[in-house]
Amino acid sequence: MIKAVIIDDEPLAREVVKEFLAHYPQVQLLQECNDGFEGLKAIQQHQPDIIFLDIQMPKITGFEMLELIENMPAVIFTTAFEEHALRAFEVHAVDYLLKPFSRERFDKAFQKWLEQHNNNTTATAALLETAASTPTQSNRVVIKINGKIKIIPVQDIHYLEAADDYVKIITQEGSFLKNKTMSFFEQMLDPQQFTRVHRSYILNVNQVTRIDPYEKENHLAILRSGAKVLVSKTGYPRLKSALGL
Repeated sequence: MIKAVIIDDEPLAREVVKEFLAHYPQVQLLQECNDGFEGLKAIQQHQPDIIFLDIQMPKITGFEMLELIENMPAVIFTTAFEEHALRAFEVHAVDYLLKPFSRERFDKAFQKWLEQHNNNTTATAALLETAASTPTQSNRVVIKINGKIKIIPVQDIHYLEAADDYVKIITQEGSFLKNKTMSFFEQMLDPQQFTRVHRSYILNVNQVTRIDPYEKENHLAILRSGAKVLVSKTGYPRLKSALGL
């Protein structure tokens, strides 16, 4: 049996997908979810082969939910917003169904996945994992802590620090780890507000109170919190430019 989960905040939209899936006896619909939180729990619990995922949902978006998934299923997006199509294909979704879609259009998308699934299941999953590494500029960062989801507005971030395979996000509340790269955050965060001042640090320039000289042509950025962030020789001109100095 093929295991499926529907994640959409619109009951009517879930009913449409459910009705179309009923024509495929090999599919077992394990759960219907009305937001990304429920969807994440369902994916962790059921490990579905494929999910039908809305993008604009309460609490967290479909894209943000995908960032938190460890074992990525195949994804067919179902959404009313055409502007998300490009990013959907950038993350190698199987297909992108623009609401309202017909049974014929649904079948085309599902048959496309069935062919991929039968030919090379692991390749599809590997491609979809790039969803977690395809940045888009956002005003918040979504992380998972002990099974719970936390949303951090980017303006609350003081700085970011490289930490092996993770990035440490430092805020007034404390520090949080996200399994991303510094390059990912460089592309995701607004360059007018965040600057890479060192290979290990990205700094929120709004938090800087002063810049002090340091050893070997390096500098220290002193933040409002009192934290000191190392600024490299190459990062110093970028920081001055961001500060308008």
